[in-house]
Amino acid sequence: MKKTAVVTAGTAGIGLETALGLAAAGFSVTTVGRNAARGAQAVDRVNATSPAHPGRFLSADLASLGEVRALADRVAADHASSGEPLTVLVNNVGAMFADRQDLDGVEASFVVNHLSPYLLTELLLPTLTAGAPSRIVNVTSGAVAAAKRVFDAVEPPGGYYGFHWYGRAKLANLAYTLDLATRLDGTGVSVFAADPGGAATDMTNGTLADPKIVSPALRLLWPLVRRTFERSTSGPASVAARPSIVAATDEALAGRTGIVIGAQARPVTPFRVATDPRVAEAVRRLSERHAPLAAT
Repeated sequence: MKKTAVVTAGTAGIGLETALGLAAAGFSVTTVGRNAARGAQAVDRVNATSPAHPGRFLSADLASLGEVRALADRVAADHASSGEPLTVLVNNVGAMFADRQDLDGVEASFVVNHLSPYLLTELLLPTLTAGAPSRIVNVTSGAVAAAKRVFDAVEPPGGYYGFHWYGRAKLANLAYTLDLATRLDGTGVSVFAADPGGAATDMTNGTLADPKIVSPALRLLWPLVRRTFERSTSGPASVAARPSIVAATDEALAGRTGIVIGAQARPVTPFRVATDPRVAEAVRRLSERHAPLAAT
């Protein structure tokens, strides 16, 4: 049976390396991104691996929930018309912002790092279920440990600090991922989180230089913390992609779900807060409020 995969933010960095790894494993890979020129280059790279099936690119700005809906419709329609299953969805998209930004009235970090992958996943669940056994892989981050853990609203109380808000959005997505695994248990759709550890990417290059991205309590220590973080994010993207590739392809994970694949490409214990059902419920309410499955 033909194996197919969709990789968001798959035209560069960790996403591209994930797409290349999946192509080498025999998948027909669709990469998603904003830039058509980078998309064409990504397809050329995928096809250069001599895959069993040629790659393709779909254009979508994943910071726009409207474009996420259109992307889901396109992917679902393509698989329905071709009769081919969708066997893997890798939500690799992520972004950190030095200054607060709004996207359609919602804080940008929460949109890109959680609401966008949440909405795409939920809209594609019928397609993934029809293609079972299938897998969902959501890319997480060690920054969850620096997050405020209150989810009464999209925006936590206090000032905007990009590193912490990025971690909070990733924490929301990790809690959603583990909760989704429980929801889908027995359906044939397995759900994993993959922690890339770190790599030198467009997100880490430059953003971390701005001391405003951390709270005042951390700011005095930030030069030391930043150097430590940058050392951990200086490796090649090909290594950082291994957890996602393992989560998507490893036969040892067949039939398993709700597992976090750590930076060493092995299962690790989930961050405890993300396993709290109260956090999952609060995240679910926020997600349904700000990214309803039915377009309004």
